[in-house]
Amino acid sequence: MKRKLFLLCGAFGFLFSLAASAQTPPLAKKQLVKLSSAQKSAVVPLPFDRALLRPALLKEKAPEVFDVKFTTTRGDFTLRVTRAWAPLGADRFYNLVKHHFYDGAVFFRVVDGFVAQFGISPYPRVSAAWKHAVIKDDPVKQSNLPGYVTFATDGPNTRTTQLFISLKNNSHLDHMGFSPFGKVTEGTMAVVKLYGGYGDSPDRGGDGPDQDKIEKLGNPYLEKGLKGGKGWPKLDRIKSAAIVNPSAPASSPK
Repeated sequence: MKRKLFLLCGAFGFLFSLAASAQTPPLAKKQLVKLSSAQKSAVVPLPFDRALLRPALLKEKAPEVFDVKFTTTRGDFTLRVTRAWAPLGADRFYNLVKHHFYDGAVFFRVVDGFVAQFGISPYPRVSAAWKHAVIKDDPVKQSNLPGYVTFATDGPNTRTTQLFISLKNNSHLDHMGFSPFGKVTEGTMAVVKLYGGYGDSPDRGGDGPDQDKIEKLGNPYLEKGLKGGKGWPKLDRIKSAAIVNPSAPASSPK
């Protein structure tokens, strides 16, 4: 008798569990599925424009002349780009700015009386995506005069994302293939006052940060350094860089 009661109770329990399972909302079941890394990336918003992870697709032609306003911790300045000076460089810069590549980036190499260099993303994933996204050199049509902006290189045809603004007459760089594509037209003092107390990078005898480590570790490396270091807290940062006038009147070449 007891055995029959046990079997009967078991049957009712089984039927009850089937009914409960049938009433489980589909969404509740989906929530139990473990998301893959790719799915998580699609769900969780990234802190940067997702298009920056696909450099090969960012090849829009730049306007013949356009302005870019930089808002920085040292103040605002504006660059005017003239595409005819260096078309490949201007196109690359236009696409980077349009997708906010430079937002949050640091002026990591400021050498007083020489250059202010920037253009490493604060996000290692973005830096990795652009590391080998090189463009060919443009013929040098303008000189590297004070206030002119030029892509940094690691040899012929190696331009990616890094730029420098000349803080003095750097015409000696012209014959080395450095081709300016724009110049500072407003806010020159903000550029001149960028913090340069750390000097050059370590491989050039300075106390500034290591470029390779910035690429691999991002802004946390700049803020804290390595192994409890103090970092480089005085370096100035780009809050935002945006195209503000895509049809600016052309500047007269000098």
